[in-house]
Amino acid sequence: MKKILVLCTGNSCRSQIAEGYLRYFANGKAEIYSAGIETHGVNPRAIETMAADGIDISNHTSNNIDEYTNMDFDYVITVCDHAKENCPYFPTKAIKLHYNFPDPAKATGNEEEIKAQFASVRNMIKAYCQDFFQHI
Repeated sequence: MKKILVLCTGNSCRSQIAEGYLRYFANGKAEIYSAGIETHGVNPRAIETMAADGIDISNHTSNNIDEYTNMDFDYVITVCDHAKENCPYFPTKAIKLHYNFPDPAKATGNEEEIKAQFASVRNMIKAYCQDFFQHI
């Protein structure tokens, strides 16, 4: 079974959304983890935006990359430039992939505009995750 790790800065939004979709598209055929170079807790808006698409990530936890240094991953996916550039040495033979998604936690505007920005990033990540499983 493939092991996949998604990395972001704080493991609060983008990596949590990606973990949710990767689990969904893997359909039990891969082990999916997410972590950050820091931990900021799971963003409530990320939980809400995923729930709007029928995926429950409310039980996810915000984990630090140090928790996974002894695991051998097949894929490590960074979902923001900051994590890619600042990730400490991570000993793995994994295939490393990167896509810099916009940070929905930095969304501004009224409530409707912020929700729309979260949904937009969610949809980008969803498409990326679906495409990922079509090519591995």
